[in-house]
Amino acid sequence: MPRVRTLVLPLVAPLVLALPAAWAASVAPHAGVAPESVLNSSLDAPLFYQLMIGELELRQGEPGAAYEVVLDAARRTKSAQLFRRATDIALTARAGEQAVTAARAWRNTLPQSTEAQRYLVQILIALNRSADAVEPMQSLLSLTPVQERPALIASLPRFFGRGNERKQAGTVLEQVLGPYVNAPATRVPALVAEGRGWLLADEPKRALDLAQRAHALDAAADDPALLALELMPSTPAAEAIVREHLQARPTSTGMRLLYARLLAGAQRYPDAIAQLEAVTRDQPALAQPWLSLGALQLELRQSLQAEAALQKYVELVQAGPAKDTQADEDDAPASRDEALTQAWLMLAQAAEQRGDFAAAEQSLAKIDDPKRALDVQLRRASLLARQGKVKEARELVRAVPERSPDDVRAKLLAEAQVLREVKQWSEAYAVLARTSELYPDDADVLYEQSMMAEKLDRVDDMERLLRKVIQLKPDHQHAYNALGFSLADRNIRLPEAKTLIERALALAPGEPFITDSLGWVEYRMGHREEALRLLREAYAARPDTEIGAHLGEVLWVTGQREEAKRIWDEARSRDNANDVLRETLSRLRVAP
Repeated sequence: MPRVRTLVLPLVAPLVLALPAAWAASVAPHAGVAPESVLNSSLDAPLFYQLMIGELELRQGEPGAAYEVVLDAARRTKSAQLFRRATDIALTARAGEQAVTAARAWRNTLPQSTEAQRYLVQILIALNRSADAVEPMQSLLSLTPVQERPALIASLPRFFGRGNERKQAGTVLEQVLGPYVNAPATRVPALVAEGRGWLLADEPKRALDLAQRAHALDAAADDPALLALELMPSTPAAEAIVREHLQARPTSTGMRLLYARLLAGAQRYPDAIAQLEAVTRDQPALAQPWLSLGALQLELRQSLQAEAALQKYVELVQAGPAKDTQADEDDAPASRDEALTQAWLMLAQAAEQRGDFAAAEQSLAKIDDPKRALDVQLRRASLLARQGKVKEARELVRAVPERSPDDVRAKLLAEAQVLREVKQWSEAYAVLARTSELYPDDADVLYEQSMMAEKLDRVDDMERLLRKVIQLKPDHQHAYNALGFSLADRNIRLPEAKTLIERALALAPGEPFITDSLGWVEYRMGHREEALRLLREAYAARPDTEIGAHLGEVLWVTGQREEAKRIWDEARSRDNANDVLRETLSRLRVAP
């Protein structure tokens, strides 16, 4: 007999441990129960051995047998834990129909279980049987306590977030949520959930209509505005909902930050800045909005404003906890050191913009992060090059240690950027040509090389390179735009130029530089009113110097010369050395 125990116990012990955690917990005394109290378990000897056999079958690679054993035990005991275990075994084995069978048995045995209903809904949708999910989804809602229903309704579209059933989301949710759209307590979340369903089904107009109805019922509610933010990239009319929501809740910091991020992604920098300025007024102790504000102001060459915002960010980060930048945004730096490094780099760039090279170097000297060595040396190289020390600048970049194979490419691109900044086009082209020899199918390298070919008036080379970029990366909107704009700027093949630019705009709707290109080709084709409309739109979204040069020219030739001068003055205040602006003023014989 002792021999038998020696052989059996090592086998039984791990199998007990392998039993579902919920069942193991039911055998042991519960935490918090007084020692003298006794909690009897329903795990009797036959059930114990049945479960042990099921787990043994599973370990031996027989999930079908394990499933049958555990499901039989679940039916006999009416145990939710065992139904869940049987369902999970089937799912792990990718046995969809068996998973449905187990979930249905669970639901039929325990009809009040919301977990069983939820499991069944998820499995049916994953199996592309969303029509069959309507009834269990309705049951799930009816079983959920009234006070919890709005949150559940809001979560329903997540069931369709993956797989092929996204197209059915709108139809299914419309059927499921019909009664709840008319109930006051659930009307807004039901409308929004239906809207998200139609958005998943790629029907943004129906989604917008539902978002507008929900917003009309409660302008202060977050969910209609969040749906509107999701709709904005494809449906510009949705933005009105966001704006009205912020009027109803002017201190909604989270919504403003999301809105600002979306605006910045669309390169609508002035609008994004306005939202970030509102946040920094309402919540001045939040660090991340100051960094975002400074970054956007840098993009618009508002160096003094950028410095003020970035200094405030540094102050808040230095005063805060060592491992937290006081921001919940996805793109926030992971640590205080990283946060400060990012800020010092931006402060150096701001000082460089206004020509204060000493201040720029002071900011760079504060950075001690080997991972950002190339970024730091690139800024230093830019400072040297702008002071005429191009050779030293190039040597500085080349001397940066290469920590990974990607650093070789990064250093070559950095060297080309230094040369480009001081308008040494030929040298920059040569560096990029060497880079493209090392990385012949790198679309970004080829694109940069094409831009230098354009500066050298090597138009055929530029077109050849851009067409190769498009071949390698058919969704490279900048390549379509650059080729189209180049044709328009030379006033040749204008229909082809327009087609290329429209393709770019389809890939990046609302992108200001592409909108500017379309306005420019319309101008070249003699469509001045349409050109003005597009150029005004582009300049309002991003008041860039070159966009201002183009808008000013069309205003000038249409007789609106005072407005043209105002636009040019604004452009000069940002970048007086811009080549496009200077050429425009010289060609039109406009005095500075």
